[in-house]
Amino acid sequence: MSKSSRTESNGNKKSKRKSAAGPIAFFLSLFIVALGTIQLVSTFHTYALNLAELNGLKREEASLVAKKQELENNIKRWNDKAYVTAQARERLGFVFPDEQAVQVLHPEAVTGTDAQEEDSSTNQSTTKKVLPWYSELAYSFKKADEPVTDKSSSKNDSADSSSQKNQQDSQNNGQNTTGEGTQQ
Repeated sequence: MSKSSRTESNGNKKSKRKSAAGPIAFFLSLFIVALGTIQLVSTFHTYALNLAELNGLKREEASLVAKKQELENNIKRWNDKAYVTAQARERLGFVFPDEQAVQVLHPEAVTGTDAQEEDSSTNQSTTKKVLPWYSELAYSFKKADEPVTDKSSSKNDSADSSSQKNQQDSQNNGQNTTGEGTQQ
């Protein structure tokens, strides 16, 4: 073999080696870039989740701080004797010893609103209004002082009125057994 043929054969071998190393290097670099991209996307995803959680915790902290401030203001209000007096008058109906308590039986006469409008709005709400015990007591005294209706009408009217009284009694007994608004 001559020198030139050796060079050609060596050149073919080197070119074959270069061509075989090219695809391997390409796929290896492609694999490394893919791993880096996956790692980068995973890092950004974790960052976004942590940032969202941090913002949620900041909002929760702000609401808790506002609630704490409101509760502290309530405590300060209850330490004020004028506020306690006003609440006792409003909620419990307390009066000073020399004062006379006045209870308005028909507030629509004072406020100017129709009772029918109030009835329709209260019928729409499903919550049942429970009166304080002292209001229940005053209502019981008023009911006890009402005169009994005349029974001089016909038997049908008396039967209707007795059935209505039985229904009212059963409703009252149902309310008393539940304990709503009454003191046992």
